[in-house]
Amino acid sequence: MSGEWSVKLFDCFGDSGTCCLTCWCPCITFGRIAEIVDKGSTSCCMHGTLYVLLATIGCQWLYACTKRSSMRAQYNLQQSPCLDCCVHFFCDSCALCQEYKELEKRGFNMTKGWEGSNKMVGCVQGMKPPRKQRM
Repeated sequence: MSGEWSVKLFDCFGDSGTCCLTCWCPCITFGRIAEIVDKGSTSCCMHGTLYVLLATIGCQWLYACTKRSSMRAQYNLQQSPCLDCCVHFFCDSCALCQEYKELEKRGFNMTKGWEGSNKMVGCVQGMKPPRKQRM
């Protein structure tokens, strides 16, 4: 059974900061989402740059919908209100805001990325070095 999104697709105006960032710099919003979805395998900057390059020919929505599909698979989320590619084609900004807020609600600090996130869901964190002992 698929889970519900914690944020609806058209709730993008509920968080003015994310809404403004996505409106003026969607490549940053997308880069942050993609870095978390890919568990840090590629940087935010690389994802954002590819998003901008694809946007110059109007195809950024194709790339964005692949990350939405990956995110839905990771968190068992519904494909709603329609197919992922349709959501990004018709309302890319709203989809990016929804994905960004969903990851925040799942404990990720989006500005710090995968490695710097306060909570790395689904990742085994490295061991911490032992404290210095005194005699």
